Amino acid sequence: MASHRKPRQRPLSGGTVRTAATLALAGAATATAFEGTSQAEPQLSPAQVKAEVDRLYEEAEAATEQYNGAKEKADEAQRALTTLRDETARRTDRLNDARRALGSLAANQYRAGNLGPAVQLATAQDPQDYLDRAAFMSRTGDRGAAEIASVRRRLDEVGKLRAQAGGKAADLRARQDELARHKAAVEEKLSAARRLLARLTAEERAAYEARSAGSPAGTADGRPAAGSSPAGPAAQTPPPADGSRAARAVSFAYGAIGRPYVWGATGPGSFDCSGLTQAAWRSAGVSLPRTTYTQINVGRRVPRDQLAPGDLVFFYSGVTHVGLYVGNGQMIHAPRPGSTVRLAPVDSMPWAGASRPS
Repeated sequence: MASHRKPRQRPLSGGTVRTAATLALAGAATATAFEGTSQAEPQLSPAQVKAEVDRLYEEAEAATEQYNGAKEKADEAQRALTTLRDETARRTDRLNDARRALGSLAANQYRAGNLGPAVQLATAQDPQDYLDRAAFMSRTGDRGAAEIASVRRRLDEVGKLRAQAGGKAADLRARQDELARHKAAVEEKLSAARRLLARLTAEERAAYEARSAGSPAGTADGRPAAGSSPAGPAAQTPPPADGSRAARAVSFAYGAIGRPYVWGATGPGSFDCSGLTQAAWRSAGVSLPRTTYTQINVGRRVPRDQLAPGDLVFFYSGVTHVGLYVGNGQMIHAPRPGSTVRLAPVDSMPWAGASRPS
């Protein structure tokens, strides 16, 4: 019978051992190199970092305006729901009053030995079911018919209000979910921008801040430094004092210079871009909508060569940024997170249009 022994394995010679070890080390080094390459962040030049941060900030501002719009709708839904619930509570109180009156009538009928419809209603396990089957009551002469009709009417009113409130509650939940999505998008963009800025040296970051904010030379908040030349005539031009609404809006904006940008903020201590323009015109007695893409449709459109102090000036193709024109080619705006309200040239960002509130 043939033997089924395993063939003897020859021991590795010294040269074979060295070759195997070399191949194993080379493979491990290659795997490590690939792993490191896949996990390492791409090397960007300072100019590329600044361009990418610009893009992230622009996208964050677009997401901020979407957040502002969603918040406005969520607030409206909350107010509508509160109103409906308050009205439902009032109608329920009236329904209970009508039921108590009907109960008194039923008690009187019972004591008098008259089991009329009022008693049947008061003792029914399902009053609504009884009412649905008691349409004939409106044609009878029973003195409880009016009370029964009142209860039925109020039941219908309360039922409709509760259904409306349920719809508004669902709408509010949807608005709140939308709000959370836009908030997460803003925070994600801003976190990515901060991580990129951390790659720059302090000197590079300072240069980026000065350039991206479009601020006049000498200060970080848009005010000209003592003894320095302003970036434009408007940097030293006081707000108009003619008492007009536009003048009051411009005066408010000047007073806000130096206050921090906080996305979603409408003042008084901090602002985002549309929050600043909304607050400025509110101080003049004019109500503006909350977002850039709704503010541009307020009043009438104005050509760039016909701008006047108080006009709203908009930027970027998606109309995602707004400032308040103050004259001489300058505006006051809230640029972006990490900055403050400041003066800046109107031509420091891609132009989208202008409108004049009325």
